[in-house]
Amino acid sequence: MVSTWSEDGAAIVERYIEAAPATVFALFESREAWLSWQGVDATIEAQPGGAFRIDIRGDGWISGEFVEVIDDRRLVFTWGWEGPDAPYPVPPGGSTVEIDLTPEGSGTRLRLTHRIALPELEEQTRMGWVHYIERLSVRAEGGDPGRDPHLSAGIG
Repeated sequence: MVSTWSEDGAAIVERYIEAAPATVFALFESREAWLSWQGVDATIEAQPGGAFRIDIRGDGWISGEFVEVIDDRRLVFTWGWEGPDAPYPVPPGGSTVEIDLTPEGSGTRLRLTHRIALPELEEQTRMGWVHYIERLSVRAEGGDPGRDPHLSAGIG
């Protein structure tokens, strides 16, 4: 896995996954598929204008909407924290996540770019995505990533 920064401060995570692009893409298409590698509850409507809402760790909601969806190739959605007690100062839809899937050999090269525009959150954002893209990779390759160690206490 490679994780870097773009010149404009976006967190970038790239990983080769030993699974076809359609298999990887399917893990972003529905609530059940997404929750198999990230989150405890979600609303996922993977179509332009569709809702993106997820409680990743059991302690708050992230929300936005899908902007672009190209089957087996690309997803773009907005991302930000809900509510006055949000743990980070990024409002719903306040940042953008781009996921590009490129066939490579017998698998897929996944490139995730999260444009968050808050330098103080860049490292935490990058490390969070490294963790979750690893879990997604395990699931795409047919494994079980197990219980997420980042879940809040008391969450299954």
